[in-house]
Amino acid sequence: MGKTMAEKIFAAHCGREVSAGELVVAEVDFMMGQDGTSPLAIRAFRELGGERVKDPSRVALVIDHSAPSPLEGVSNLHAMMREFAAEQEVGLYDVGRGVCHCLLPEQGHVAPGELVIGADSHTTTYGAVNAFSTGVGSTDLAAAMLTGKLWFKVPESLRLELRGKLGEGVYSKDVALFLAGELTADGATYMAVEYGGEVISSLSVEARFTISNMAVEMGAKAGLMEADDKVLSWLKGRVSRPFRPAAPDRDAVYREVRELDLGGLTPMVAEPHRVDAVRPVEEVEGTPVHEAVIGTCTNGRLEDLEVAARILSGRRVSPEVRLIVAPASRQVFLEAMERGVVRALVEAGAALVTPGCGPCVGTHNGVPADGETVISTANRNFKGRMGNANAFIYLASPATVAASAVAGKITDPRRML
Repeated sequence: MGKTMAEKIFAAHCGREVSAGELVVAEVDFMMGQDGTSPLAIRAFRELGGERVKDPSRVALVIDHSAPSPLEGVSNLHAMMREFAAEQEVGLYDVGRGVCHCLLPEQGHVAPGELVIGADSHTTTYGAVNAFSTGVGSTDLAAAMLTGKLWFKVPESLRLELRGKLGEGVYSKDVALFLAGELTADGATYMAVEYGGEVISSLSVEARFTISNMAVEMGAKAGLMEADDKVLSWLKGRVSRPFRPAAPDRDAVYREVRELDLGGLTPMVAEPHRVDAVRPVEEVEGTPVHEAVIGTCTNGRLEDLEVAARILSGRRVSPEVRLIVAPASRQVFLEAMERGVVRALVEAGAALVTPGCGPCVGTHNGVPADGETVISTANRNFKGRMGNANAFIYLASPATVAASAVAGKITDPRRML
């Protein structure tokens, strides 16, 4: 019987063949915690009797959610992370380095065929480079830091074959939103989603990260793609250790295989307050917006900022709109400056904030007022997500957000390309 990507990766980390549904204990290649979850993991590590991290080279802590710190209490939690990192000699990415889900692949901590965990639900992002990466709780992270292993239930897999050629003004975020609407928020619960087809192969690796990032918005445990030539080329200069990519067998057994033709896809928008409440931009066009956000672990990479700059260049953000841009990492910020992207954004009226999660999580940086409408490139628009339960969040691609910031209302980006 053939095996899926997920089954092959777990088999390689358990030392034996495994099948969907099995409970296994597997070696973890890399693990991460961010500032919203690491303090809990550190406390749990102590409570478990932990004195030394099993392998410090396989651990990183990232201060990205509330960075720089907006409160005294948060500052004390950041200090706890810094002290633990120094004591245990684990990696620490401090304020300004960027979002964890951009940093880990960018800094070479993730490779094809590897098993990666993160105390953050959007750890599914690294599936774009063929890693089985998944979010875990803080206590699970503590156990993995202590032992180097963790228990898993090998998930069933859902295969999505995405056919067709994306049209002008349609991006990977539109694909991710469409799939969330098509499958719904629980349509892939505890499954490993495998993405394939010419839509995926046509996308850059940066664009693929967006789709794997949002696999969890369908309930998925992981969002896997094959390590093609684009992935292998992207990894050069980042990963020097040997790795073994995982490809599914032709006779792999799936929970379901779905083939979707995206040739006619238009820009998509998720309405408040659900990620799967997705409609074509034409159906919500004209909705006034007060704030626009470009960034987050979903769409804060260089390619995303370049798309936004292309629309904003020579134009001005509407005086009725606050446009906030958060580069996903320091490296992205530097490259965007070198290419003139930052200048184009600032001249158009954007406010740039520290590389990191920015307004997405709602702890600081751009909390909307009561009744205000936000259009964002983030991955979630739940009630209160950005720090105010009385605001309304729409989700869209960087192109749609940029066009809407100029127009002062939700706008089809194809009108400005």
